[in-house]
Amino acid sequence: MNSKLQAALLIVLISASLAHSGPVARMGTELRCQCIATHSKFIPPKSIQDVRLTQSGPHCKNVEVIATLKDGREVCLEPTAPWVQLIIKAILAK
Repeated sequence: MNSKLQAALLIVLISASLAHSGPVARMGTELRCQCIATHSKFIPPKSIQDVRLTQSGPHCKNVEVIATLKDGREVCLEPTAPWVQLIIKAILAK
């Protein structure tokens, strides 16, 4: 290949990678487990603002339960803890 063609291909590849950098970066964080460790100690429901439940899949072999507390912290909950299972049942019933 001549140098002009190589330069043109390089510009096209760089442009394409920049155009797709948002989804690729987001996809990189979504294709792995979010929880490194889990918390099994009881947290009073009145201090929980939101709960996200992520099923196991190709991104992570674990079921993940992530609680957002009213103070803004996110806590990974142990899905096998009895009180967490009650929260999951309540969410799935809605």
